[in-house]
Amino acid sequence: MNKAQTLKIRLGNPKPFLSVARDTDDIPSQISINPNLKWKDINWKKVEKSVFKLQKLIYRASGRGELRKMHRYQKLLLKSYYARLLAVRRVTQDNQGKKTAGVDGIKNLTPIQRFNLVNLLSSHYLKASPTRRVYIPKPGKDEKRPLGIPTMYDRALQALVKLGMEPEWEARFEPNSYGLFRWSTQDAIGAIYASIHLKPKYVLDADISKCFDQINHDKLLGKIGESPYRRLIKQWLKSGVFDNNQFLKSVEGTPQGGVISPLLANIALHGMEERLMEFVEKLPFRYPSGKIMGKRDRRNSLNLIRYESRLCHTTRRH
Repeated sequence: MNKAQTLKIRLGNPKPFLSVARDTDDIPSQISINPNLKWKDINWKKVEKSVFKLQKLIYRASGRGELRKMHRYQKLLLKSYYARLLAVRRVTQDNQGKKTAGVDGIKNLTPIQRFNLVNLLSSHYLKASPTRRVYIPKPGKDEKRPLGIPTMYDRALQALVKLGMEPEWEARFEPNSYGLFRWSTQDAIGAIYASIHLKPKYVLDADISKCFDQINHDKLLGKIGESPYRRLIKQWLKSGVFDNNQFLKSVEGTPQGGVISPLLANIALHGMEERLMEFVEKLPFRYPSGKIMGKRDRRNSLNLIRYESRLCHTTRRH
């Protein structure tokens, strides 16, 4: 029996589960409740608040360099029932690609199947399955963009791991790196405006070509280091892909349709801003008077704002 069939059977066979309704002491029997009402009656504000508290602890420990404490909090989040609930909701209800199936053929889940997936996430006994290659058209272009769609189980587990990794890296990322945790597109736009509204500057808007497809696995895993999630991430990177019923090995890159892929891409690009500043310090910039510009002013004359794989580079006119 393959992994996809095993997952379908596990999701289809209900097991007793703890209540996460407003009355948390209530443990109902499987027969006495209506599953459709039960999932709907979950106190999501309480779930999100509990998860966010743990994320803040991870963020603070990462910012202080307390790696042991941070890893302990990350392991705790991986086991958290509330975190697993939130991860399942995000991939089965909130995610835009929730109706696209992976190699398991699973699209929509009933409320009782969602609870079963929550319980299944605690086992970690299933190894990563290959992704399913899907091609979607690029806006305004004739070419198509390949997406790698993971199985429903892998998507939920990736969402769970992402909840623990985002606050760690948010504390470590460079100031002008956006697209994670609390940062949004509007924050990146605000940073661009702040860098150009007082002084005339040249602006270069760029996109890293095939950013997701050409990430070096060894370099990425080296940056991640001794993380509690390292083994899982390595499995997802090396899981391979099915393209037109043909299995292809994953030598480099991360599946663009994966829940955790944008975070992995940001980790891979971490350090770009500092390298650019080191380069700018060596350039022979001069003031209008002809005097050689100081090192600090040379660094301030250039800004790099990054939102995932999109770059905006602004530099002072000289």
